[in-house]
Order: sequence, then C-alpha cells, then structure tokens
Amino acid sequence: MNQLRYLAVLLIFSACKTSTDKTAHTGWEAYGGGKENMHYSSLAEIDTSNVKQLQVAWTFHTGDADTAKSSQIQCNPIIIDSIMYLVSPTLKLFAVHAGTGNKIWEFDPAAVPASLSAFHFIMNNSRGVSYWTDGKDQRIFFVAGSYIHCIDANTGKLVNSFGDQGRADLHDGLGRNVKDLYVTATSPGIIYKDLFILGSRVDEGPAAAPGHIRAYDVHTGKQQWIFHTIPQPGEFGYDTWEDSVAYKHIGGANSWSGLSMDEKRGILFVPTGSASFDFYGGKRKGQNLFANCLIALDAATGTRKWHFQFIHHDVWDWDLPCAPALVTVKREGKEIDAVAQITKQGMVFVFNRETGESLYPINEIPVDTANAMPGEKLWPTQPVSSIKPYSRQSFTENDLNPYLPDSSLAVVKKELQGYNYGKMFIVPSKKTRVQLPGFDGGAEWSGPTYDPETGILYVNSNEMGWLVTLREIQTVAPKKETYALAGTRLYKQYCVGCHGEDRKGSGNYPSLINVQAKYSPKQAIELLNSGRRMMPSFNQISTEEKNAILSFVLDNKSEQKKDFKAPQQTVDSFLNLPYGMTGYYKFLSPEGFPAIGPPWGHITAINLNTGDHVWKQNLGEIPELNAKGIPPTGTENYGGSVVTAGGLLFIAAARDAKMRAFNKYTGQLLWEYDLPAPGFATPSVYQWNGRQFLVIACGGGKLGTKSSDSIVAFALPGK
Repeated sequence: MNQLRYLAVLLIFSACKTSTDKTAHTGWEAYGGGKENMHYSSLAEIDTSNVKQLQVAWTFHTGDADTAKSSQIQCNPIIIDSIMYLVSPTLKLFAVHAGTGNKIWEFDPAAVPASLSAFHFIMNNSRGVSYWTDGKDQRIFFVAGSYIHCIDANTGKLVNSFGDQGRADLHDGLGRNVKDLYVTATSPGIIYKDLFILGSRVDEGPAAAPGHIRAYDVHTGKQQWIFHTIPQPGEFGYDTWEDSVAYKHIGGANSWSGLSMDEKRGILFVPTGSASFDFYGGKRKGQNLFANCLIALDAATGTRKWHFQFIHHDVWDWDLPCAPALVTVKREGKEIDAVAQITKQGMVFVFNRETGESLYPINEIPVDTANAMPGEKLWPTQPVSSIKPYSRQSFTENDLNPYLPDSSLAVVKKELQGYNYGKMFIVPSKKTRVQLPGFDGGAEWSGPTYDPETGILYVNSNEMGWLVTLREIQTVAPKKETYALAGTRLYKQYCVGCHGEDRKGSGNYPSLINVQAKYSPKQAIELLNSGRRMMPSFNQISTEEKNAILSFVLDNKSEQKKDFKAPQQTVDSFLNLPYGMTGYYKFLSPEGFPAIGPPWGHITAINLNTGDHVWKQNLGEIPELNAKGIPPTGTENYGGSVVTAGGLLFIAAARDAKMRAFNKYTGQLLWEYDLPAPGFATPSVYQWNGRQFLVIACGGGKLGTKSSDSIVAFALPGK
C-alpha cells in the first residue's frame, strides 16, 4: 500500500475513533486482557515502525511436554505487577518473573496432600487462571481436573481456608448426582467483588452433567448462587423443553468457552453450548433454553436480565465457541455500550448490553425439517445476522480444492455425489453431510479481538468442511456374549463417534491402533475413569463394561475369551439413544489436504459501527504448496490475536508455527517469527520496568504438530 493510501486509511479511522481510557489497558491482569475480553493493549512502544526489530527476550520451559501423547498449552498468561502466572501441559501452575522468565514457584495439582482424593483428576486443557485481591490477600484460582484450586499468589501453596483444604469439587452443588460424570473447566472463571464465577466443560454425549453457572465465595469456597442453564419447574425457559423432567437427566447447555463482565454495571455475560447429545435431540424435544445462548446475568445474584438464543434445538454442534467482547458502537450518532458475540457459523451479533436489543437486524429464516431422523423434532427456523459473515457458509462442486492432482480431485468429486452439501442447517441423517462451517468454526475458543480506538473487531477463523453421518446403535445387550463381542458392541456404542469404526481416530481425536504400546491395562482403566482433555470419563458404565471395551481396544486375546456379564439396564433410558455419530471426520483429499478450496484460515477486520469488512488476510502457510509457488492459503488455526495502540495486530494460532504482526489498519504483514512449536493460544501484552513485552505459549500438539513446553517472550532490543 502506498503512503498516500495509508494516510487516508488513518484519517478514516481517526474520524471513527471511539472513546477509551487508555490507562485501563496497560496490563494483562485477566484472561483475554481484561474482563471485557477485548484482547486490547494501550501500550505503544512497539509500533508499525519498529516491530521488525522484535527479538526473543526470554524463554521459559515448563519441563512437562509429552510428545507421545500430543500435549498442548492453550494458556493465555496473566501478569500481576512483575509476576506472570501460567499453566503447563500437565496443569502445573507456574509463577515466573515477567521481565526475565525466571521461575518463582510452581504448584502441581497432581501432587495433592494424602488427605485429598485425586480420583477426579482429569488431564483437561487450561486456558488460563483468575486473580483476586483485597489489597492484602492475593489469590489465584484455576481448575485442574474436577477441582477449583485456590492458591496463594505469593507462595504457590493451597489456601486451606478455601473449600476442602484449598479445593472445591465441581461435582458438588449441581442439584443432582453427577459424581461419576465428567465435569471440569477449560476456560478460567471471572472475579466479581468477592465472587469467583465459573462455567464448565461436560461430556457431549448422553451421559452429560448439566452446565449450570455457579458463583463461589473467594474466601470460603462456598457456593453463593447457581443459574440453571436447563431450567427447573417455575423458572423462565422451563416450558421450552417438551419433557417436563428434562432438568433431571439432560446435560450440557454449559459455558465452556469463558465469561465476560461489565464490572461497572454488574452484568455477567455467559455464552452456552449445545444440550446433549449434540447430534440427535429426540430425547430433548423443544427449543432447549438456555442452550446455545448468550445470557446476561446479574453478577451479584445470578438473576437473568436477558438472553438471546443463536441455535434453536441444536443438532449441528454449533455451540457458542467463545466469550463475547464488550464493545462501544456508534449507531445513528450515538455511542452504545454493546456486547459482540461471534459464532461457529461465521456470524457476528451485536446487542445493547443493558437491554439485549440487537443493533443490527436479525432474520429468523425457515430451515428444512422434512427428513429428520425418527423420533427427532427439529425447530422450523434459525436466526441469521444481517452483518456480512466472515466465513463461508455454503459451497458447490466448483469450490473444491483446485490444487489437488486430477486423480485426487476425481475421487473427491465421486465422494461428493453421495453426500448432502451446499448450505447451512442440513438435516442430520444416515446420509453423510458436509458441514461448513465445521465443528471448530468459523470462530473457535480464542474469540474476537476489539480495538476501542477504531471500533474494529478482528476475527480469526477456520474454513474446513466436516463429514457428519448418523448411525443406529445397538442399545440392548444379548443375553449371552463373550468379552470379544461385548467389547466390539460397546466400542461402537461409546467410542466410535470419536475414534472411528477403524480405530484410526477422527478429527482431533487420536488413533487407537497399537494403543497397548502406549498404555498398560492399569493405565487404560485409569484413563476411562478420569478422562483426558477431549475425552470424558466413563464412570457411568460398569467395570465389567470398561474391561470389555479395553479387551477390544488393547487387543487382549485372553480377556476376549471371557464370558461377559451384562449389567441391568433400562431399554429406553436416556443414556441409550438410538442414534450416534460415526466419527468426527474432516472432508479431506486422499493426500490429507482440505477437499474444499482455500482459504482454510484467515483474519477478518470488521467495522462494528457500520458492519462493513475493512480487510481480510489469509492466516498461515502450507510449505508443500508454497514450494509449488502457490501463495499463502491460510491454515486451520487455534488461539487468538491481540491489538495494540501501536497500530499492530499480533497472532500466532496457525499450524505453521509462526508469530505474526499485521498492520491493524490495513492487514499488511509487517513481521513474522518461527516459534519452537505452534502457538495454539492467545498472546499477552504487558509492560515491565518501562519495557513492552509480547508473550505466547508454544505448546503445539494439535493438527499433528509437535508438542513443546515453551513460553516465549518478545521485546525490542536495548533497555
């Protein structure tokens, strides 16, 4: 871009400039940069003129990456004064010096006191921690496994006065017995006065705990309020479930992706996921409030102020993927404090924070319900934002990958003839459909970035087709069978959806081929009991059933000869759904390239004052295609961006393991750096001793990339 055009762009944005208190955005004391979740820093030492001079200031190694098991770091570190707090691949909590990277202390939640049970220790991902202080006492709250841990921020020790010797079990206080179900949290909670407020991650299958929102006293760990995301009798939304006792057995509708807070108004913004099971709703008929909603709650009491539902009776797994950004929008000459929510479907919705009124028209469009599965009852309409989408929502055969060899393209075209495809909201069925946007978006868990100086929202997103096929499930056990037959049957009932019928894995789920070389029988049963990251626990099934599954998965011939004793079961219980998924499969070519054409990952800059797209830039490169002279196509990306007053947008996220800086006004790439592994996380920007830093967790581990234990900080030379 020439200099005159660049100056013109600056003038346009200066005219659109919205008010902001820059002094409030010089640190990074909460996940996403602050409770508004804007990912914004008013620091400007690093700017468009000197960003190319950035160099590594320090690197910290957590020492616990597990390459064999594809460990990850998704943490967005927070910085309090001179101390950075971060979580490692195995959920160790570290305090390091923000200026040097030197370790101050570490806390290992797996090494709990002997008096505390570690039965529910799940190896979940952790995207960050929360900080509370009253000016004297300083505490860090984070979730490891099924426990909230309250840690003294100065010593790294459990605060024994909180909960049970420093921990609170997330299984407690949900209003029904979920002790054997998967309950954890991947995104950190949020602090409001003396409350620690938290959502949860639960199983996405039938055996799911409810995703109610809870607030805890920061001093004692006692639960102070609960908001039922699956309403109970007498509560608003109860009549949106045709089953009058749905609240007793339906799970999900959980806020796994994080929370945002308007602290001045005392309003908590809660995005929720789908009700379980994700792809068949025959046992949860109705609109299903408060699944797939943005809910505004009174942060002090948990009372609902307003809500909006983005998908009615979701059977596409299009849950809200991230916390919203609190923004200020100019509409009809007025500045309006608003909340901006992005979706997996590639849409932006903007609401008045206080009233829930949409600032842009929302169209309720009719969708196809004619070919629903037996017992299903789809909702006849779905909401669509009038703001231009940032991701493709449909495709034709002409949109297939043009860079595939002719032989591969022929294979893809032949496969496509047997699929349902071409638009959103295709009815789930036994006939494979191509879902675009896919399960990971569009937008994903990192969320958007908002620049209060310009009113621009930045969204990095994926464009990957996924193949979805429903299958019938044998829910009644034969009167007599061996472990071999029972293991095969139960694997198809519980495991096929993630690991595939051939056990080769699907989507982000790993292969189980030769898994006996990685796990002993004892380790495998522990894994079924506890769960690990994407995998829920299976405590809801009997030990006999677990052993049968493992005899099949571990290929244990001697175990397979045993007679299987089936536990008693209710034939038509909610846990025994008639249909499930064949697996999470991406729409790929025989070589493993995306079957649809690029871009496969990009960043879109959207002016929230007008709804217009300002610029769009592909994010990420594929070396094999670059070697052929093909320009950057973008890649799948996980992790967010940050924007600064220095005119920069920083982001890693892409599969190619680079950190990049873009001109925030124009989208021009100004700087990039090869990281030790992909940074599937959101960077943090902060200042120490008068020097500006940028830090990113480089954990890799997803998309077949190598794992790492590196936290890398950048700064300008000198000082």
